[in-house]
Amino acid sequence: MNQEQLRIMSGKKGFIAALDQSGGSTPKALKNYGIREDQYSNDEEMFNLVHEMRTRIITSPSFTSDHILAAILFGDKLTADYLWEEKGIIPILKVDKGLAEEADGVRLMKPVPGLDELLVRAVERHIFGTKMRSVIKQANPVGIKKIVDQQFEIGLRIAAAGLVPILEPEIDIYSPDKSESEQIMKDEIKKHLAALPEDTRLMFKLSIPDKHGFYSDLMEDSHVVRVVALSGGYSRQEANERLSRSPGLIASFSRALSEGLNANQTQGEFDRMLAQSIKEIYDASIT
Repeated sequence: MNQEQLRIMSGKKGFIAALDQSGGSTPKALKNYGIREDQYSNDEEMFNLVHEMRTRIITSPSFTSDHILAAILFGDKLTADYLWEEKGIIPILKVDKGLAEEADGVRLMKPVPGLDELLVRAVERHIFGTKMRSVIKQANPVGIKKIVDQQFEIGLRIAAAGLVPILEPEIDIYSPDKSESEQIMKDEIKKHLAALPEDTRLMFKLSIPDKHGFYSDLMEDSHVVRVVALSGGYSRQEANERLSRSPGLIASFSRALSEGLNANQTQGEFDRMLAQSIKEIYDASIT
């Protein structure tokens, strides 16, 4: 584990840029960026276009370590070297393979074949940590326990490889019993934290809670490097407003970060819009 990266992630002000669009999320990300589905004809062309979008973001002069601690990537480990060596921004790698069908009110992660080999390569490419997402739809204790168990099971394998796992048991922001799900999930998380080896370090990426400061006790746990928030479908303005009411919680936004960016903008227009987005998210993250 890179100790300088750990120091930055543990205590520096800023937020995480989530640039890990993949699979089902890519067409929507491209549409929001001004690229229609009829402008590409297969997955290869689609992923090339989203890679161009990500490259435009991370190479922009607005995208700096002054406000951004880390960036979550999907499948491009060479970009990790660029981020850290040229920008001073910590690289994090998405490792999950998408979601299984809903059962017990949740969507677990699909199996992650080849994970151990991927982690070896990630260490070689100076990746700091990993991210993996599952989704809670209902306040079902059985399903939520399965979600948390799976996140910790894989997270411990990642930590054993020398990386910092980001556990992301997202709770659907439109769930009618979101607050109840948050309490059940946090109780399950705390059970696992209490049983961890003393030197294990991990992070959480969670939906912004309904109750302000709800995850403060998780932030105080010695195993927890940072707790970050996903925007989860909120507009950037609403996500920032909600985030600013939860002390200690910082952003790890994807769609909210790229909101307003367009493939047809001039470079100057693009850079100015990105700078505005970054500044607004940073301000909400340090409030």
